[in-house]
Amino acid sequence: MKYCILFILIITVSCKPTEKKLTAQEIIDKTILYSGADLVANSEINFIFRDKEYNAIRNNGKFSLSRKFDMITDELNNDGFIRTIDGNIAEIDSATIRVQSNAVNSVHYFSVLPFGLNDKAVHKKMLASSTIKNKDYYKIEITFSENGGGEDFEDVFIYWIGKDDFLVDYLAYSYHTNGGGKRFRVLKEQCTKNGVRFVDYHNYKPLDNKITLINIDKAFENNQLKKVSEIVLKDIEVKLFE
Repeated sequence: MKYCILFILIITVSCKPTEKKLTAQEIIDKTILYSGADLVANSEINFIFRDKEYNAIRNNGKFSLSRKFDMITDELNNDGFIRTIDGNIAEIDSATIRVQSNAVNSVHYFSVLPFGLNDKAVHKKMLASSTIKNKDYYKIEITFSENGGGEDFEDVFIYWIGKDDFLVDYLAYSYHTNGGGKRFRVLKEQCTKNGVRFVDYHNYKPLDNKITLINIDKAFENNQLKKVSEIVLKDIEVKLFE
């Protein structure tokens, strides 16, 4: 009898359906949907970041990303970059245009992540799963093609996406501007505006430059990172277009 019961248990376990393994693409699709980032493509978003006013209008592929401070307005759109000072168009050199365009785009890019992670220039790679503070995460590496990847196409990103909720709680990136470096962002607070999730972060850097980007989550758990700033968006407003 005991052998019969054992046989039945073996058959039951062996017939149990295995958990479907998701691809990096499927995980990104889910986190875009679960965070409401799919709504960003047709919206107007306003917020304040470090005392500057930001406005983003995206509508069927057309976009206008701007910031205002003092008497200056910088705008990046489908046609390029323009700066106005007290309502008058300013003449600026190509180097300044490149730097300021990148500054405007960077803030807007980070503000609505994971929106943008399905752009044509984006490449996704599944890394080994990770556990941070007893929560299990998918770990996705993002790289960019030179064609369409923007000024910082050589930057590398890693996203930690919760296995239970498909939301990004941590992200890390390596960059090459201003001497280069690595950053690790940790969820501070989150809110939802008109169905779109926004996240404030604690921003860290490695104490040792030898810490690799792929192991920066382990370095965080081992207190090997130093907090350098906070990423906080204020007065967020979202208007969705039909």
